[in-house]
Amino acid sequence: MTASQSRKPASRVRRLVQLTLDFFASEPVKVAAGPDLKPKPLLPHTGAEHFAIETVAESVFPEAVSFLHPRATHEITLGDQRVAYELKRRKRRTIGFSVGIEGLAVSAPKWASPLEIEQAVLGKSGWIVKKLHEMRVRHRQLEAVQIDWKNGATFPFLGETVRVVLLDSRQAHDALETEDASAKSVQILRLDLPADAASLQIQPVVRAWILQQAVALFTARLNFYAPKLGVQWRKLSLSSAVTRWGSANSSGAIRLNWRLLHLKPELIDYVVVHELSHLRVMDHSPRFWATVHSVMPGHAALRQQLKAEVAPRW
Repeated sequence: MTASQSRKPASRVRRLVQLTLDFFASEPVKVAAGPDLKPKPLLPHTGAEHFAIETVAESVFPEAVSFLHPRATHEITLGDQRVAYELKRRKRRTIGFSVGIEGLAVSAPKWASPLEIEQAVLGKSGWIVKKLHEMRVRHRQLEAVQIDWKNGATFPFLGETVRVVLLDSRQAHDALETEDASAKSVQILRLDLPADAASLQIQPVVRAWILQQAVALFTARLNFYAPKLGVQWRKLSLSSAVTRWGSANSSGAIRLNWRLLHLKPELIDYVVVHELSHLRVMDHSPRFWATVHSVMPGHAALRQQLKAEVAPRW
């Protein structure tokens, strides 16, 4: 083979690459340079032609996404998303949708035909896909904050970090103590348990301690804000709901989620004020929000922070 013949395959490859670039690029791509931008180095042993083809391939063939409910009975494609959902037949007048950690659940009247249900799902496809993506992100966040209950485990408490220390009967789960470490104070909760205690031993002891703190703190904050709102609460109950921070009954009964103790005090105060305000206005009308605003002008920002919070589930 001559030298000119050996160069022909390479020449054909370059022409093919150029044809590919000419086909996909209607105009040259320009990169704006800035003071903080540094050019990225090329991949090792990779020419400009190779890099361009990889970029085109990534944009033309996006990764498919599937949302599969563990108890799925039906499947549908919404846009580019494969969605397997659970269908429940109920005594109801309309077709309803709920999106949770497991995926999409559809509740339909017994008389609704499969075609009517499918059309209803397609009609809500934008909302469904958006919620499914949000729940997937939420699930990953929950996994990231799960607590490994053992000696030295940490958990969030009133916006700070508390470390569990086992095997110290001098001060067993009745108060926190502060320990200075690396110029940063660390909250320590000492439990009268052996250092090799199992998770099933540690978890209920910590939970009992948190529930005790929750009752004391919630009672104090309810008593602080109730006079400001001109209402009177009559009963406090602790909740462990998955999706609700609190609720109120017109009888004066207040339910607050004990997991609020994982959050900052100002967020706890917002939930307390929110539920107490329902003792004056049992809806979310402008009058209700005006009631909240009367004692907490910054409630809108706190509400947004609360929506973004992810408390450990245990």
